[in-house]
Amino acid sequence: MPHELEPKLLTVLREGIPRAQLLRDITAGVLVGIVALPLAIAFAIASGVTPERGLYTAIVAGFLISAFSGSRVQIGGPTGAFVVLVYGIVQAHGYDGLAVATLLAGVLLVGMGLARLGALIQFVPYPVTVGFTAGIALVIASTQVRDALGLAIQTVPAGVVGQWKTYLPLLSAPEPWALALTGGTIALLVLGARWAPRLPASLLAILIGTAAVHAFSLPVETIGSRFGTVSSGLPLPHLPRVPWSQVPDLFSPALSIALLAGIESLLSAVVADGMTGRRHRSNIELVGQGVANIASPLFGGIPATGAIARTATNIKNGGRTPIAGMMHALTLLLILVVAGRWAALIPMATLAGILLVVAYNMSEARFFLKVLRSSTRSDALVLVVTFALTVFVDLTAAIQVGVVLAALLFMKRMTEVTEVRTLESMMDEEDVADPDAVLLAALPKGVEVFEVNGPFFFGAAHKFKTTLATVRGRPNVLILRMRQVPVLDATGLRALEELAAQAEREGTAVVLSGVQPQPRSVLERAEFPARVGAENVTPDFAEAVRRARVLLSEDAT
Repeated sequence: MPHELEPKLLTVLREGIPRAQLLRDITAGVLVGIVALPLAIAFAIASGVTPERGLYTAIVAGFLISAFSGSRVQIGGPTGAFVVLVYGIVQAHGYDGLAVATLLAGVLLVGMGLARLGALIQFVPYPVTVGFTAGIALVIASTQVRDALGLAIQTVPAGVVGQWKTYLPLLSAPEPWALALTGGTIALLVLGARWAPRLPASLLAILIGTAAVHAFSLPVETIGSRFGTVSSGLPLPHLPRVPWSQVPDLFSPALSIALLAGIESLLSAVVADGMTGRRHRSNIELVGQGVANIASPLFGGIPATGAIARTATNIKNGGRTPIAGMMHALTLLLILVVAGRWAALIPMATLAGILLVVAYNMSEARFFLKVLRSSTRSDALVLVVTFALTVFVDLTAAIQVGVVLAALLFMKRMTEVTEVRTLESMMDEEDVADPDAVLLAALPKGVEVFEVNGPFFFGAAHKFKTTLATVRGRPNVLILRMRQVPVLDATGLRALEELAAQAEREGTAVVLSGVQPQPRSVLERAEFPARVGAENVTPDFAEAVRRARVLLSEDAT
């Protein structure tokens, strides 16, 4: 059985790749590279960096993600999910600050993978994922309004509110040719997805738009007019230059990059599993993402992760091994070297049209509305808070607050689920056919019974103490039924220890019944059975009642 930290490339090479499959992988890789070209440029520009940095990322990180991936078909590179986060980091810390944050995120991802934390990423709540994804989509769309309409704005402000304050006075006078290019691009992408899904519609839109602009000398802005020439090769690797005093400020953005890269890459791997019938290895997937994000900024790139749409394109075109993803990166490198300088001719309005379609596809509005309509209030709250923070604050705050808020609300729900019942409530609710009901009805005098139903953790400890305070008088024996307690944590253990201490002072014997394996393990490590008496920890309620009778008889003598 392959080790969970073995990249799928090694597995594939050990198994051998049939020649026919190798040819399909090479073909799929070339096609995905063509599809990735305009997206890499567009995502870089939308992220506030120069267009070639998107290509560097797709080449370097894309190659390494495929080489070290835990999925056979993962395609990596810059994605729309990172646009908002990267833009904010660049505005606050410059490109070198982004590079350091990406390096740190890569180290975090490698550490997460080696620590076998791949499975934990799946516990990021669905409302958090939907909330920040929809928020990212809205922010991307907002940043593209200037280029989509050809508005005469020198610099687009950061933040949706500031952007629309700038846009509103100019919306009545869009540049007709820019608007036409944007509309034509959107129409081509929408119709292409419906009628010719295998067609690289984004690249076709760029070729048509670029040709039209230069054939008719249309007065619209291009990559060259805004950014100057585009490099025709990879730069030599180099370390970013950031003062040490600035590094601590980059840990929070680095954590957000790592979390987002982990979430997106594993989501992409899960989607790929569903399309291929394979299973990915989540821990080495995180390691692969980490290696890629360490290397990407060394070559002038930006954060990278698994790209769901490009991975799906790879699968649909016959890609079944990591060779396809590596070929996709080599295809982009060849395009960069041979035709990179021509990227300066691409009109900004065409890129804006591509990004507007990407934003719409990312938004998944139907899922957003579904969570609002059909989920609990707490899930809806998490969704709205995460969405609002993404749009009006930043993605770093959205991810961190969303996860923490979801965890707090989950703990609140678990506390509400956990019940602490008295003897009277058990007598009212127990089925008379239950043998325990007979035992409860015939309890000897001086015995009090309580039952905990649900996880006995810190959220339920206060409820436990409050219910115990209702005991009238001092019972000779207190039986605590724990048959429905699957989990006991340190706070629950502390509550039991306080109960035992109080019972010892008052001369009350404590008997536990039906203790499940996990709580029993916690109690034994804390030497709790020795404190109350090992014979007072019983396997079931009937044995607990028998033990109570023995204790009562001992008291009587």
